[in-house]
Amino acid sequence: QVRLVESGGGLVQTGGSLRLSCAASGSIFSIYVMAWYRQAPGKQRELVATITGRSSTNYGDSAKGRFTISRDNAKNTVNLQMNSLKPEDTAVYYCFADLTTTVSAPRRTYWGQGTQVTVSS
Repeated sequence: QVRLVESGGGLVQTGGSLRLSCAASGSIFSIYVMAWYRQAPGKQRELVATITGRSSTNYGDSAKGRFTISRDNAKNTVNLQMNSLKPEDTAVYYCFADLTTTVSAPRRTYWGQGTQVTVSS
């Protein structure tokens, strides 16, 4: 079974930086999309950034100019570099993947368990 495990969350001050990582393990044949979402208490889950198998990237409005998503294909890992952090970035950050496990399997989506990011004033 495919598992996504996030790491790198923590507590930082306003203006600081964090680097999140998501490691995908198990049988993976082809990755179509990996992404980061976040969810703050009382709010809907929000798209932060996406990256395709061809390394095309997209960002949510709140992330543009401050966050950078990247992939390490050899390690099946996706990263999120977060700079100039603000208190409103405080949320649980979730890793997402859309992939196939074998040459004949259909595309499926997977979610990680999430990692907490807290930005203090």
